[in-house]
Amino acid sequence: MVVDASVAVKWVVPEAGSEAAVALLGRELAAPSLWLAEAASALLKKRRRGELTDDEARARAQDLLDAPIEAIDLPILLPSALRIATELGHSGYDCFYLAAALLRDTALVTADHRFAAKVAGHRDFAGRVEVLGRS
Repeated sequence: MVVDASVAVKWVVPEAGSEAAVALLGRELAAPSLWLAEAASALLKKRRRGELTDDEARARAQDLLDAPIEAIDLPILLPSALRIATELGHSGYDCFYLAAALLRDTALVTADHRFAAKVAGHRDFAGRVEVLGRS
């Protein structure tokens, strides 16, 4: 299955949905290679808000480097991600994850309810995105 950065961050920062995210760790996981940059950005945001110290953010980032995710190169996903983003009228970043799920013929698991709802309403992509904890 494909997971996005919203799921990966929950592996290293205890928050709502962390238990469901950790339960996925025994499965075969993949993500577009941008997942690590997005997860790092989320950690930095938590640091700026005072939710993590500098040392905690660095330690969590190191934990993410050890995550069992097969990275999928962006060039192979780009044409599909652009098409999806255009059809959904949505951020290209999120659409790389859906493109990866389509490439692998599997589901995308996300904690992003807004994106999941948008995908659920599309004739070609409905059923490809699962909200973390609802499967």
